[in-house]
Amino acid sequence: MSEQLQHDEQAHPGVGTYLTVAGVLTVITLVEVGIFYVPAFQGWLAPVLLTLSATKFVLVVGFYMHLKTDHHLFRVIFTVPLLIAVAVMVALLFLFGVVAL
Repeated sequence: MSEQLQHDEQAHPGVGTYLTVAGVLTVITLVEVGIFYVPAFQGWLAPVLLTLSATKFVLVVGFYMHLKTDHHLFRVIFTVPLLIAVAVMVALLFLFGVVAL
């Protein structure tokens, strides 16, 4: 039993990893806010913000929800709906003319 506990404790990231992820999330949030106020990005605002939001989603789910260290089935359960949602968002962006080919 103690061998399993040691394995579980080693599998989870340490405090430094959580602080690094928090720093990356903070930087991404600052970039999102900054992009909103830059007039040159107005044409690409939606796709860029959706991409940055998806990146933050992956980081939060992977590290703070411990999905990175859980069973691979849980990764599939989170990843497949995310990919479907991304496909729907991209299709809607093209459908409503936000992004042109």
